[in-house]
Amino acid sequence: MTPRVSIIMGSTSDLPIMEKAAKIFDEFGIPFEMHALSAHRTPVEVEHFAKNAQSRGIEVIVAAAGMAAHLPGVIASMTTLPVIGVPINSTLNGVDALLAIVQMPPGIPVATVGINASMNAAILATQFLAVKDTSLQVKLADYKDSLKKKIVQVNDELATIKFKHKTN
Repeated sequence: MTPRVSIIMGSTSDLPIMEKAAKIFDEFGIPFEMHALSAHRTPVEVEHFAKNAQSRGIEVIVAAAGMAAHLPGVIASMTTLPVIGVPINSTLNGVDALLAIVQMPPGIPVATVGINASMNAAILATQFLAVKDTSLQVKLADYKDSLKKKIVQVNDELATIKFKHKTN
């Protein structure tokens, strides 16, 4: 299998968060790779990765980072591939990472999801891939329909709960 998506994290301490993205890619049958790279500790390796990702078949990069959170932006500065940043809650409740990722200079965009929201990053990456992949379009439609069905089911269950002053 040739990976279509790269999951990149600043360190393996981000793995518990990024596993949620991996599970989504598995669920949708999207081949992916995972690497730990640091914008500050391994800048040469980050540059090599970013400049060669597209030629290796990568179509979207999901990059997670905490604190200063430069990794997604550094990668985005060296590739034309879409980069989705996942701010990690490591200090300051993750707000520092969120701001570092979302506040990119003009010309170097990084799509950014919520703090620790790797699942949403994977869904967004899947939506990017689905633009030209009809089988993924169908899987996404089914997935979103299942989300709707879960809420309907929850409301049916809530209707059975009785309280003295509950009106529904």
